[in-house]
Amino acid sequence: MKSHQTAQTMKPATAAKKLGVYLPATPASFQEGVVSRAELNELQADPPQWLRDLRNDGPHPRPVVAAKLGVSIAGLARGGVTEALTTAQIDELKNDRPEWLEKERATQAEVRKETARIKKKNAEQAEKADKA
Repeated sequence: MKSHQTAQTMKPATAAKKLGVYLPATPASFQEGVVSRAELNELQADPPQWLRDLRNDGPHPRPVVAAKLGVSIAGLARGGVTEALTTAQIDELKNDRPEWLEKERATQAEVRKETARIKKKNAEQAEKADKA
């Protein structure tokens, strides 16, 4: 018996998230339809001009803004950044270096150090358990 396979589709919001773009900035045709897995793969492999422009200039969704600034999404919120930002706005923040951004970058650096420490500790414990 062979099962009938249907094309896997996703909502535009899911596709935008996978593409790393801000949904309200995408064309209406993208926002109003559904996106198949094949269409998503095609957009990733050969992005149209609108997608290249969004990725380069923004506006960018909060996860992308946070990554470009080197802070967490929660850190953005604490800094009062709740909307999507363009690349120019992100660059301006980087150049202005407001106090909240410096504080959040330091916090993020501490979180990364702690995560690395815990990972190393767990690896050492696993190694000891393997030898025992």
